[in-house]
Amino acid sequence: MLGKFITLEGGEGCGKSTNIKFIEQLLKEAGIPVVLTREPGGTVLSENIRQLLLGRDQEKISEQTELLMMFAARAQHIKHIIQPALEQGTWVLCDRFTDSSYAYQGGGRGIDSATIAWLENFSQNNIRPDLTLLLDVLVDVGMARAKNRGKLDRFEVEKMQFFNKVRTCFLEIAKQQPKRVKIVDAAQELSLVQEDITQLIQKFIHG
Repeated sequence: MLGKFITLEGGEGCGKSTNIKFIEQLLKEAGIPVVLTREPGGTVLSENIRQLLLGRDQEKISEQTELLMMFAARAQHIKHIIQPALEQGTWVLCDRFTDSSYAYQGGGRGIDSATIAWLENFSQNNIRPDLTLLLDVLVDVGMARAKNRGKLDRFEVEKMQFFNKVRTCFLEIAKQQPKRVKIVDAAQELSLVQEDITQLIQKFIHG
């Protein structure tokens, strides 16, 4: 029996890092074997690509290069981490996946969604999330949180207009795929956010 694939999405400062560990614990308490991973990243090569993508010290990365690097890291991640785990019956919990490419490189950078869809089909071997939790928060709130964390990465220094486009794209994906993508109001107190997450995960586990 194949494992289930859960992804966590959202803009900057939405609380993914905190809540993905909370979800991991929920799954473990339910007796479900789970692998926790992230994108870009997850393998040695993919983590190296992550450093290039998030760093601010190298030459300017073009929109096309950025998209191709994301999918190069993703293809490696799927091949060596995600697919083997799912085939063994282990659940995979991932911080970001292809929805982020549609939101950041599509919505934010303006790359045509058909191009992203072609790369998705080419590189993913029918691997798609079974459940996606979208942690949604107003851009100004999220960016204030991100700035409080410390030094900003290459994406986090983008203008507010960029992040508004990213958020709009995420919400549009959720509207188009309501069965898979569940919106969580991440502006709430953490305890309330985690109550909502618990309900969604329990419902998913028990069908």
